[in-house]
Amino acid sequence: MPSDMVSLKTDVGSLRLERPGMVASGIMDETGPSMVRMIENGAGAVVTKSVGLQPNSGHANPCFMEVTGGYVNAMGLPNPGIDLFAEEMEVAVPAGPIVGSVYGSTPDDFSVLAARMEDYGASAVELNLSCPHAKGYGMEVGTDPAMVSAIVSAVKSAVSIPVWAKLTPNTHILPQIGRAVQDAGGDAVVAINTLKAMVISPEFARPVLSNRFGGLSGAAVKPVGVRAVYDLASVLDIPLIGVGGISDWRDAAEYIMAGASAFQVGSAIGTVGIDVFQGINEGLATFMEDYGYGSISSMVGVAHE
Repeated sequence: MPSDMVSLKTDVGSLRLERPGMVASGIMDETGPSMVRMIENGAGAVVTKSVGLQPNSGHANPCFMEVTGGYVNAMGLPNPGIDLFAEEMEVAVPAGPIVGSVYGSTPDDFSVLAARMEDYGASAVELNLSCPHAKGYGMEVGTDPAMVSAIVSAVKSAVSIPVWAKLTPNTHILPQIGRAVQDAGGDAVVAINTLKAMVISPEFARPVLSNRFGGLSGAAVKPVGVRAVYDLASVLDIPLIGVGGISDWRDAAEYIMAGASAFQVGSAIGTVGIDVFQGINEGLATFMEDYGYGSISSMVGVAHE
């Protein structure tokens, strides 16, 4: 197949991406210039840092540690608040698709935040229902199907842009939560966020992180993420976005073949560098040409066949 016949374009519902890889929420997405830089370096879209109603300083240091196979962090959702974040969106939005990530504790919180992100020009909104280390937010509201349904339904009533829900792997009812998103009108599911984790210092006989507990990210979580996407693809009709441990084209291809229409990269931006998307794009294109896949859509879910 000629290389000019291979297309990396993909659709996540109504949102068209020129390239399938996005910056995951939490890295190189706190400022307008950093988001522009990632678009210019091959990302198809950028998901912003999760933003709340009020400024939040997050957890005290130490809040991040490298471990075998990845990282454990408990940042605590630091952000400037939705009002100040307007300045960053104004800079970033002209560069390409920006997905606004928001977190809250009630359906009303999420609705207000999502509407503001739409006002700022976001192409879609990602609901953070999965952070494992922020008390009262994230996973604490995202593991209750009824609450997830209420949040997604409220946000759908408040915005006209696509609504994505980012889910946690720290539950035995992930497919049920995915169905709650779909039944409430959600446009896509993002899976996964970090795994609950902890690091203890033997010398000091105490947890390393100030918050005690954190979330594991990086290469070690990829098999968990791929399995989560595969399971969700078995029960959902709405698009999936895979995230967790992706650093090269092979990792991305696994998620796509498990059922994801697009994917997000986080930790590898720090380990590989900001050129990670260029490498993934080139590797995917070569693989697709060699194995006869003309489009991303022709690869989605083939591992189920």
